[in-house]
Amino acid sequence: MILSREVQSPASVADHYDELDPFYREIWGEHVHHGLWTTGQETSQQAVEGLIAHLADTLALEPGQHVCDIGCGYGATAEWLAGHYGVRVTGITLSAAQLRQAEMRAARSPLLHFIRQDWLSNTFGDGTFDHVFAIESSEHMPDKQRFFDEAYRTLRPGGRLAVYVWLAREKAGPWAERFLLEPICREGRLPGMGTVAEYRAWAGNAGFEVDGIEDLSAKVKRTWTLCAGRLVKKLVTQARYRRYLLDARSRNRIFALSLPRIWLAYATGSMIYGLLTAYKPLGTT
Repeated sequence: MILSREVQSPASVADHYDELDPFYREIWGEHVHHGLWTTGQETSQQAVEGLIAHLADTLALEPGQHVCDIGCGYGATAEWLAGHYGVRVTGITLSAAQLRQAEMRAARSPLLHFIRQDWLSNTFGDGTFDHVFAIESSEHMPDKQRFFDEAYRTLRPGGRLAVYVWLAREKAGPWAERFLLEPICREGRLPGMGTVAEYRAWAGNAGFEVDGIEDLSAKVKRTWTLCAGRLVKKLVTQARYRRYLLDARSRNRIFALSLPRIWLAYATGSMIYGLLTAYKPLGTT
């Protein structure tokens, strides 16, 4: 696993998203995750919704099921799933800023519920959920094994897990680790970035039967070209973006450097965007 040279705690993750909140919403959008370009003709909005639809197909969602969104962001993904599939979604986030946005969505739908807490010390009972998913949030967990253990514990037998995740290439070279992967972890407040083999092992150790890990890197990497272009445009047209990046008191301004790093990590194959799917066997507890 690639480890950040600096300790990344839940508090630092929350601070990252709280401080960068307006920039995330303006540059990345309400969903705060990659888009999925299957034909190459999709708009950015169609692409982000396509990523959610692919997740829903993987989970085989049915109306009335109770689903957990680990690291729910602004609640837009949960809202989309509730609206299109009639599922109840409980979302959790570490960020107070994200929770405020999510709660406005919950006020409009009885199918949505959001809380602020750490997944690794969550308060859910055993077998609470029909399905559990995480979109680009397991990377922020310092204890990846416990991430999977808690997913297993809170799932009912037969329930499914789906995890969209940034993965480091097996045996990444020293150049890629030094200039791409470790800085991406440090700048993005990721305690560490696992590999395909490690994610399979963690899921298996928790008790899951792993279906596989789908490599979607080629279909999502356009996200970073779009985000970089939007950032450049904001820097040219809005003084507050320039002020933020030039202000030494801006704790998370270094994340701007991760945009080109992530694009290059995909381009060189140093980083993979994967979808891990697994299920909790029937007859287990």
